[in-house]
Amino acid sequence: MVDYVVDYIRNNGILMAVIVAGSFSEPGIHFFTPHELSQQLAYMQHPAGKVIPPHVHTPAPRTVDYTQEVLVIRRGKLRVDFYDEGRLYLESRILGAGDVILLAVGGHGFEVLEDIEMIEVKQGPYAGEQDKQRFAGITAEQVNILP
Repeated sequence: MVDYVVDYIRNNGILMAVIVAGSFSEPGIHFFTPHELSQQLAYMQHPAGKVIPPHVHTPAPRTVDYTQEVLVIRRGKLRVDFYDEGRLYLESRILGAGDVILLAVGGHGFEVLEDIEMIEVKQGPYAGEQDKQRFAGITAEQVNILP
């Protein structure tokens, strides 16, 4: 669906989102996010027979200031609109089946362009409407879709 393999959306040098196209395919482990983000996004491709040793994750206190989320598009088409922290519209992207996006900072809105199935992953516990502030978005005429 997208014209790139990995796209980093930035505003004034700040990483707002990472999009990994469904076509991404490279052997090994690839982290797309800087280590300081509270949500990490990686791709893994291993051959049959590869053993990942059993392990447990140990307690590691962390501070999470903003809810970050990952969307995995399973089917359909979704337009993602990006806004800066001041709620100013920046640009849009269209995601399709197999694409994955991590939304790190700033605002975002969505329009479902084709019936969609997607999976969302974010930090919990989820506080519902207390986790977000809604605002008026753009009109259809204002959409600026970047490839």
